[in-house]
Amino acid sequence: MAIYRRIILKLSGETLSPLSGGACYDPDRVAQAADMLVKLTGMGVQAGVVLGGGNIWRGRFSRDMNPVNADQMGMLATVMNALCLQDALERRGINCVAFSAQEMNRFTRLYTAREADRCLAEGGVALLSGGTGNPFFTTDTGAALRAAELGADAVFKGTTVDGVYDSDPRTNPNARLLTDITYAQCIRQGLKVMDATAFQLCMERGVKAIRVFSMDDLNNVLRVAAGENIGSLVHA
Repeated sequence: MAIYRRIILKLSGETLSPLSGGACYDPDRVAQAADMLVKLTGMGVQAGVVLGGGNIWRGRFSRDMNPVNADQMGMLATVMNALCLQDALERRGINCVAFSAQEMNRFTRLYTAREADRCLAEGGVALLSGGTGNPFFTTDTGAALRAAELGADAVFKGTTVDGVYDSDPRTNPNARLLTDITYAQCIRQGLKVMDATAFQLCMERGVKAIRVFSMDDLNNVLRVAAGENIGSLVHA
């Protein structure tokens, strides 16, 4: 049984791609993500999914490139990922809507908080693409914004490590896992698991918690939703 009524799940684009790299999508990993969301909704959790686009676009390929253009390309990559996941969910009989922060009515529905709230309240999965709709904001900030707008109980942030550390555990073998930490501490210590704007927004708008955990096993999403104490809890 889930302890969360409504969550915003930040799902990286790499979640949908081969572990070995070299392609935008891996059919097995797309299927695993879709199956996880089927189980999550089956637990009674209303899930909004903020998509990243790193499997398709990683930002400027030269210092000469206009950063606004680069960010707009990244937003389009997240829309492609939303359409990919929508296809997989619909084939499993799950009601879902692909929303975009930009108008592209032939492909997605324009995001409004009211429409996304209705989708979630009716038991559907809201696929939230296009970032915030503006350059210079990360999809982490997009997840915090959507959580505030939609009254989510928590943001679920999956990473390649198993929580929030006081330094990068991939380069520092003495890095310490922080299982319970506040938004203010994350900002003050400059912890990079999410950007400072996302932490600040959650703190100011009353988002109760960010749960940070490893996404190597997608079933960790279900474990956290059920109340298992894995990863890190970030809160006010």
